[in-house]
Amino acid sequence: MFDRMNAMFNHADAFIALGTLEEIFHISSWAQLHIHHKPIGLLNINGFYDNLLSFLDQAVEQEFLTFSARQIIISATTVEQLIDHLQSFTSVIDPSMSRINWSTKESRKRLRLDLSLRL
Repeated sequence: MFDRMNAMFNHADAFIALGTLEEIFHISSWAQLHIHHKPIGLLNINGFYDNLLSFLDQAVEQEFLTFSARQIIISATTVEQLIDHLQSFTSVIDPSMSRINWSTKESRKRLRLDLSLRL
């Protein structure tokens, strides 16, 4: 999955979720960390993502998610609407997030953390 995500990250102008929730949240967390400033779209046909979107809105209300972080994920009910929203997207910088420079491969290597569990 990492290779696919990396290729998508390097070549895409925007992201439209067609895969798993893990992929959606993975790429949105990269946006929150300012690794990219590209919009993320959900094509919400027949209300498929309604519960997820409501959960994210509730997370903002309960202060588990910032308003600017919530704005990273865009939804629409038609392809045309989603493309329009993605094209008009303006990245909102979240002042609560640190401003780490992720622009070079070398800086990414230095910032990688070992989070493996050792028993």
